[in-house]
Amino acid sequence: MNVRWPRLLTPTHLSQIIRNQKNPSTALQIFREAKHKYPNYRHNGPVYATMIEILGNAGRISEMKEVIERMKEDSCECKDSVFVNAIKTYAKAGLPNEAVSLFNSIPQFNCVNKTQSFNTLLQIMVNESKLEAAHRLFLESSYGWEVKSRIPSLNLLMEALCRKHRSDLALEIFLEMNYQGCCPNRDSHRILMKGLCEDGRLNEATHLLYSMFWRISQKGSGEDIVIYRILLEALCDDGQVEKAVEILGKILRKGLKAPKRCFRQFDLSRFSAGEDIERTKNLINEALIRGGIPSLAGYSAMAVDLYNEGKVSDANKVLAEMQERGFRPTHLIYEAKIAAVCSRANVDEALKVIEKEMVVANCVPNVRVYNIVLKGLCNERKSTLAVGYLKNMAKQVGCTADKETYSILISGLCGESRYGEASQVLEEMLIKSFWPGADTYNVIIKGLCSVGRQYEAVMWLEEIISQDMRPESSVWHSLVASVCSNMADIDMFFASFN
Repeated sequence: MNVRWPRLLTPTHLSQIIRNQKNPSTALQIFREAKHKYPNYRHNGPVYATMIEILGNAGRISEMKEVIERMKEDSCECKDSVFVNAIKTYAKAGLPNEAVSLFNSIPQFNCVNKTQSFNTLLQIMVNESKLEAAHRLFLESSYGWEVKSRIPSLNLLMEALCRKHRSDLALEIFLEMNYQGCCPNRDSHRILMKGLCEDGRLNEATHLLYSMFWRISQKGSGEDIVIYRILLEALCDDGQVEKAVEILGKILRKGLKAPKRCFRQFDLSRFSAGEDIERTKNLINEALIRGGIPSLAGYSAMAVDLYNEGKVSDANKVLAEMQERGFRPTHLIYEAKIAAVCSRANVDEALKVIEKEMVVANCVPNVRVYNIVLKGLCNERKSTLAVGYLKNMAKQVGCTADKETYSILISGLCGESRYGEASQVLEEMLIKSFWPGADTYNVIIKGLCSVGRQYEAVMWLEEIISQDMRPESSVWHSLVASVCSNMADIDMFFASFN
């Protein structure tokens, strides 16, 4: 272990040193040795956070646990995010009880806020359909002073219940919010509105909408149109077009606070026939977007909502109108559009969005936009073309490929059996100090063996061992089979001369 120790060590410097180590064991050794080399040095919260993150990403549970215990003994001030990473590591390793135990022990640390870790653990329980455990966790932990806001956790529980078509219970939680001293936010209304409408509870959904007029829409926010739209479309689908039109009028007057001049310009009489439900719903969307005061928030909310539902042509109309009105589209809109287009297996259209639309709109693609396109290209087995976009990303100001970018490309290339190219991308990934997991190395080594590139396979085997990871047994089998196959070919070559 060759480390160039500075004359004076600071926690920031140590964090940089251990983060640059590709071998987690080496990083841990440096972390431990620092205190012996510098008697006056003390680890702080960020150093512990870095070390815990490195060990967690490498799946070194026991060593991560040891560092967490040491952090507790040092009693240094630490942020909630440290426990978030550890909880996610435990969950990924299939150790939910360890995650719960760590969360319950947070009061023993010098941490004054556990809101983030609370919501993370709750989300994990909800995702695993452990609703009873999630409910118990909420009852036991949400009222402590360390949890600053209960609204996100209540929204999580409501969303989980709505997915199970228990919007009646979600409604009870919603009504209980006021008694718990927290006011439902826009997400609360959106989650409950969608759940009630999907369960056919349209009367309760209508009452919920009216409550918005004096709760979150007192100033007429454009973002509210997404929630209004859920109810209006549900009423149309239920054949209640006249009621939808009546409520639309109230929305324009009270919910969006539309000026009289804007309201007069929109004729609601054209909805009365209601013969074509889809056309009626399109007209309602048009009324919501045009009937109120034009705003970036309103246009963005409607466009993103339509793209997320796969209604690309309708969303494109909203996008075009918003640009005509002088509003510049945000990255959020383009991310939603590219994701919607890629989901239709039309990645060529997604490339046009990046190369033409975003250029005209003066919106520079970010790494999230590129990652969506790269995943679409790889899904359509165009991974070689996807690799070419790494150079494009490098040319963009402020757009740098991240770990997800390289993971997408390597997975796509391996899926097309392009193991040599995947090997090159992996090499670049390591140069940028993004360390993949053992699974990535295992796939590439076995793939290189299958195409007769044993030398490269052995090089990556040495790399995985240097990082103190353990290759799968199938990796060794692939290497042995590949070498033996080559020896058989050599024997056959010499036998042909006899």
